[in-house]
Amino acid sequence: MYLSPLAGLTGSTIAPHRHEKVPPAVWTIGSACLTGILLEVSAHPKPGLVTPRSMGSHSDMDLQTFMLTSAAIAPCFHRCAAIGLAHVGEPSAILTPVRAVGRDYDRRLFAASNGVNTQRGALFALGLTAAAAGLSHDGHRPVSPDRLFAAVAAITRGIVERELATSYRDPLTAGEILYARHGVTGIRGEVEAGFPTVSGHGLPALRAALAQGAGLNRALLHALVAIVAEAEDTTVLWRGGPEGLAFVRERAARVRDLGGALSERGIAEIDRFADDCVSRRLSPGGAADLLAVTVAVHLLEAETFPVSATSRFEPPPPNAPVPGENP
Repeated sequence: MYLSPLAGLTGSTIAPHRHEKVPPAVWTIGSACLTGILLEVSAHPKPGLVTPRSMGSHSDMDLQTFMLTSAAIAPCFHRCAAIGLAHVGEPSAILTPVRAVGRDYDRRLFAASNGVNTQRGALFALGLTAAAAGLSHDGHRPVSPDRLFAAVAAITRGIVERELATSYRDPLTAGEILYARHGVTGIRGEVEAGFPTVSGHGLPALRAALAQGAGLNRALLHALVAIVAEAEDTTVLWRGGPEGLAFVRERAARVRDLGGALSERGIAEIDRFADDCVSRRLSPGGAADLLAVTVAVHLLEAETFPVSATSRFEPPPPNAPVPGENP
C-alpha cells in the first residue's frame, strides 16, 4: 500500500518519504501539470485574466497570489498521477480517491491565498488529467493524448447525470446553479467528453503556433484565443450571464479570424479585448484552466518545447566554434 504522502493508494510498497522509490512517471506527470498552471498565468496580454503585468478583471488576486497557490497545490498532481498509475480495475473507481486528494489541496489553496479562489478549477481539471495520464501510461514515453483523453472520459463517466441532471438537492455550487438556470454542463461536461475543447481547439492551436516558430508567449495566447472562442466557460457565464459569454466567444473568434496571436493585427485585437473584458468585469477562468491542461498534455507527449519557443536567439549551426575559443 502507498503510505504517506500518497496515502490511500494500492499496488505499491512505497515507504513513507522514500521518494526515490516513487515511479518516475509520477514526477513527470505531476511536473507537466504544474508547468501548465505556471505558464498559463505567465502569459500576457490575456482577456480579463491575471498576468505578470495585470490583475485583469480581479481586485483580490495578482501574479504573486497565483505563485503562492501554485506552490501549495503542486503535490496534488503528483499524488493524482500516482493514483492513476497504481490503479487496476474500472477507471471510474479512480474518481473517489482523486476527489479526496483534491479536497485536501483545495483547503491548502485557500489557506495559501487567505480565501481567494485562484485555481480551484485548474485543481480539478489537472488533478483528473494527472490521474488519467497515470492510468493510460504504458511504461513508455511519450503519453498518448488520445489515450489520456479517453481515460479522462472513462474516469468521469456519468458525472453529469449523477451530479447535475438527477441531483435531488437544491443547487449549491456555481456549476449546479448554472446547470439549473441555463442547462450548461461546464467542466463536468468537458471532462466527461474527454476534454474536446482541448483536443479539438487548444492543442491544435498550440501545435500550429509552435510549428510556425512562435515564441512561447505567443503560442500560449494563440491557444487561449482558440479555447475562449469555443469553451462553454461557466466562469464568464456566472459573472456576465449569456450575454457575457456570447461577448467573449465572439471577440475571441474575431481575434482568431485576424490570425490569432500569430499576427500583429491579432495581438492588437487581443489588447483591445483585454481592456473590454476588464471594463465589463469578465474573466474567462474556465478557458484559462483548459489552457493549463493543453500545456500539460502537450508536454506529456512532446516532453519539451522547441528551441524556437523558448529562446529569442537562433541556435548556432552544427560544429560552430564556441565563443571564447580558438576556431
